[in-house]
Amino acid sequence: MAKEITNRTENYSQWYLDIVKKADLADNSAVRGCMVIKPNGYAIWENMRDQLDRMFKETGHVNAYFPLFIPKSFLSKEAKHVEGFAKECAVVTHHRLMNDPNGEGVIVDPDSKLQEELIVRPTSETIIWDAYRSWIQSYRDLPLLINQWANVVRWEMRVRMFLRTAEFLWQEGHTAHATRQEAMEETLRILDIYTKFAEEYMAVPVIKGIKTENERFAGADETFCIEALMQDGKALQAGTSHFLGQNFAKAFDVKFVNDKNEEEFVWATSWGVSTRLVGGLIMAHSDDSGLVLPPKLAPTQVVIVPIPKPSPEIGEVADKIMKALRDKGITVKYDKDDQKRPGFKFADHEMKGIPVRLGIGMRDLEKGQVEVARRDTKEKNFAPLDGVADYVAQLLDDIQQNLFNRALQFRKENTTRVDSFDDFRAIVETPKEGMPEAWGGGFISAHWDGTTETELKIKELTKATIRCIPLDAEEEEGQCILTGKPSKRRVLFAKAY
Repeated sequence: MAKEITNRTENYSQWYLDIVKKADLADNSAVRGCMVIKPNGYAIWENMRDQLDRMFKETGHVNAYFPLFIPKSFLSKEAKHVEGFAKECAVVTHHRLMNDPNGEGVIVDPDSKLQEELIVRPTSETIIWDAYRSWIQSYRDLPLLINQWANVVRWEMRVRMFLRTAEFLWQEGHTAHATRQEAMEETLRILDIYTKFAEEYMAVPVIKGIKTENERFAGADETFCIEALMQDGKALQAGTSHFLGQNFAKAFDVKFVNDKNEEEFVWATSWGVSTRLVGGLIMAHSDDSGLVLPPKLAPTQVVIVPIPKPSPEIGEVADKIMKALRDKGITVKYDKDDQKRPGFKFADHEMKGIPVRLGIGMRDLEKGQVEVARRDTKEKNFAPLDGVADYVAQLLDDIQQNLFNRALQFRKENTTRVDSFDDFRAIVETPKEGMPEAWGGGFISAHWDGTTETELKIKELTKATIRCIPLDAEEEEGQCILTGKPSKRRVLFAKAY
């Protein structure tokens, strides 16, 4: 099966698509720009969703659901917001079909034109803040901490499954607060949650930062983000948290009476991550044999394979192992398909990224042992049957940590400080030995003069963008790599998805 996957160094883009297909994660849709998420891929998203949902609820957030359709007039109320999304919107103009009088199937009924067009949700700030106007009256109604799990549509024809599709799944939080300080604290609290999720569950190290004005979410005062580095040297924006100030409150006239009996506009945040995290998971850890999953997000953490085929004796032992593992909260399955050889099963489970494989044959039973193979390093070992659940539990922790350490080391080795534009271009444009042919250059730390003009010029010349101004960036006197103008801190550049 591994032979069916393109080598990463030869064609990284095709390697990615091969894994999506061969690991049964997703498929193309009859609707251009959209994808079908298959059970294997959806199970990963469910694990992500469930863990994030727990983290949100631990900090006082609750879930709600808002309409898929948004009146067009709502998007006109916040000027920057509509400008940012206008070119990506799908628009509903009619509400009914009819039989074609010429017998050519169905057509749009010309008499069913809507009085006001509806926008298919690209994001929900407008429809939610219209609702908040009637929900919020007093400071006693605040803070309002609401999250929504939903789908959105942002018209996109350059499709890459999970990473860029016209329709995708996500969560979007929308909160309202009495003060600027509380809203900013919420914005950063969510950024910390995203960071913890990425690093402790996805095993992907990220850099927390703030977006430039040019890269800021449409309608936000500030946008904070986490940025991850993929194996081809390109960055992936893995989550964003926006401080919206009072922009949407003013646009939708959402006010509250404070404890001094004075009327004020509320302060707002919004934040979200999407199914592109599944794509990030693939690109951060997988290899030329298939998918590699961190145990904390793997739908099946352990698979037991009988060698050479199922038998009552092996089945009895497998049942005991599965019970011991499940008692520890470990997900496990027994592959008792008697039509496939062990070698085929090994390759199939390896392709799908199951972190640990246990092989049991009659000789193993005689020796009181089980063969243990770990997906991340492909190392094999033997563990005693007695205590195998404890052994596997520790191994899963080791795999989780190893994947994070490996990704962190990769990022360190591919983050470069530069002080001249010539050096900058050389890094971005020069393929790196042993890395994918379309090498992105990794993260580049460099000085920038703070102007959008320079930012856009660098992008035009190199295709690299400012991913963020790192929150831990120290003040440092320097000169912009392009203009030579003064700069007080370095920013992080990269080519990106």
